[in-house]
Amino acid sequence: MPPIGELTRIEQVHLDRLEHQGVFTTGLLLEVSETPTRRQTLADQVDASTNDVLTWRDEALMLNLASFTPDDHHLLMQGGIEGLHDILGLDLDAFRARIQRGATELNMEMPADLTISGWWEQARTLED
Repeated sequence: MPPIGELTRIEQVHLDRLEHQGVFTTGLLLEVSETPTRRQTLADQVDASTNDVLTWRDEALMLNLASFTPDDHHLLMQGGIEGLHDILGLDLDAFRARIQRGATELNMEMPADLTISGWWEQARTLED
């Protein structure tokens, strides 16, 4: 499970508060924010909104895709894909094109097509 510090759409003050609550990984974040009631409780504990928690959860879901690395996170962010919601909004060809754009802009190697399609399919299984 990636550490909570890999989330990019969260303010440092909230990261510190999450860690104070014992939430050190994105997996733990997903666990403590699984239901609307849990999201509200977490938001209250770290002085955030439930929309903030949903945003963090969206990115954490993406970070927990199989074979997903920090470099892949950077690549997808460059392609305008910030979380699971963005993946779900794209068909496979558009998803691949966004990743290609990010790879070109960052001068990085494109992930294998099997990896890309795997991420896209996993995103669909995680859809709430």
